Amino acid sequence: MNRRYAKENFSTKQSPQSEETRISGADGDQERARRNQTPQSKRTQEINGSPLLDFRLPKAERLRKPSEFQRVYKGGKRFDGRFMTVFILPSETGFQRLGITASKKISTKAHDRNRCKRLLREAFRLSKTELAEIETKFDWVLNARRSLLQVKLEKPLAEFRQIVEKVKIYESQKGENTLSKVE
Repeated sequence: MNRRYAKENFSTKQSPQSEETRISGADGDQERARRNQTPQSKRTQEINGSPLLDFRLPKAERLRKPSEFQRVYKGGKRFDGRFMTVFILPSETGFQRLGITASKKISTKAHDRNRCKRLLREAFRLSKTELAEIETKFDWVLNARRSLLQVKLEKPLAEFRQIVEKVKIYESQKGENTLSKVE
């Protein structure tokens, strides 16, 4: 087909039907509510009669600056496990704070390191009830180990809960030592 012929026979005029297809009027778009007019979804705040715990990790409960991590490494107590190394230091805030690291020694692949961090974050999140039992609020730094790549959530969660129990024992012994020094 000749291009010149196609351009000459192409009409740019609109048909009169297309002008009448729009619905005009105030009630033309009533069936769909606007975004800001939709009601907020209401979630149930209780499960089986007990209130829901908030498992989110807001920014205030995270260690974000390298100086915060270094402070915990230098002045904190270390607990070693098969899947993680945990450092704790009493927090200056009134709540538990978390920092997670996964170095390139674990894996050169970013998706593997991110999976390790997700597993450790989830273990911390699911252990909030155990963490609430600790009187002293700590800054926690969890360092992932290479063996974490081979397992699912159950094993790191169980290990983290064992470390929390060790922290409770450490806290009670530390409290007894300070009391004996005062007397």
